[in-house]
Amino acid sequence: MSVLAAIAVLAVLILVHELGHFVAARSQGILVNRFSLGFGPVLLKYQGKQTEYAVRAFPLGGFVGFPDDDPDSDIPPNDPNLLRNRPVLDRAIVISAGVIANLIFAYLVLVLQLGIVGIPKELNYKAGVAVQPVNQESVAYQAGIREGDIILAVNGQELPASDKSTPLLTKEIQTHPNQQIELKILRDNQQQSLKLTPKLGADGKGVVGVALSPNATAVYRRPNSPFEIFGLAANRFQQLFVGTLSGFGQLITNFQQTAGQVSGPVNIVKIGAKLAEDNTVNLLSFAAIISINLAIINILPLPALDGGQLAFLLIEGLRGKPVPARIQEGVMQTGLVLLLGLGIFLIVKETTQLTSQLEWVQKLFQ
Repeated sequence: MSVLAAIAVLAVLILVHELGHFVAARSQGILVNRFSLGFGPVLLKYQGKQTEYAVRAFPLGGFVGFPDDDPDSDIPPNDPNLLRNRPVLDRAIVISAGVIANLIFAYLVLVLQLGIVGIPKELNYKAGVAVQPVNQESVAYQAGIREGDIILAVNGQELPASDKSTPLLTKEIQTHPNQQIELKILRDNQQQSLKLTPKLGADGKGVVGVALSPNATAVYRRPNSPFEIFGLAANRFQQLFVGTLSGFGQLITNFQQTAGQVSGPVNIVKIGAKLAEDNTVNLLSFAAIISINLAIINILPLPALDGGQLAFLLIEGLRGKPVPARIQEGVMQTGLVLLLGLGIFLIVKETTQLTSQLEWVQKLFQ
């Protein structure tokens, strides 16, 4: 059920994105002939007065179709309500509306979460630092560290029950590149020792490929007013947005060290399922984070993404005439092939890694 919940969240985020395009077009009187959630074979469909609405077999996707792209459309090519015949600004609003919808949705989800759970008051710290390897190729995973482990000590130094534990562990890792360090970890209420050697990162600091978080539980209080919820949600949204931008920036500037942290659909669903399993309300945080990521990815000036189409519109605005259709089609088709190839690669890679973790599958091949 947790996996289905995670998939449902992704489907909702895609629906929100496509609704953004749809509402922006219809509110301007632009003709829309198809609205689809998912790809592949049609499961359900309804023919409205102007638009065909459909639910398709594979929910991790969707699209809004315009008569401009339909060779069978009987609408005159010079109809002013066709998307291609609208001014650049009108088209830019339609194209960017999906990104805007995802950002607004992320903020509203954070508002909802604060309203349900309450306002974080304080953290009750326990000894140690919670860790999670970023992937199976990381130094941490290869050394034997697994998701959910608690590091209690590093090089004989105990990690206290306070907010100083995480910086202390981070410092020990970063200041020991190519030097072995010893960890004492807690797993399933049993302590054990592990040794690992941080790799030398591009910045000269040691890295082991692990996410660190305080070993603590949050204490919440009821909000004083709705205004407090909206204000705190705005602060949280800003933190997530800036953090996501920073992550994409590191992917560009330090690709070798961060490329392994890129996740595809399988890992995203796995993370969402784990959060749902721990606490259903965590799916709200998951939805907000993924919605912000989806918005930023789509606004990148890459072919086949919203940002790529906006780039063409920008060029058109500067030139005073559109980029030739054959050039646009060639760039978009090339970009689509590359994105599909990357998606398939990540799915195969992550599915293989996920399968290798299942003991019953391993026994089948012994």
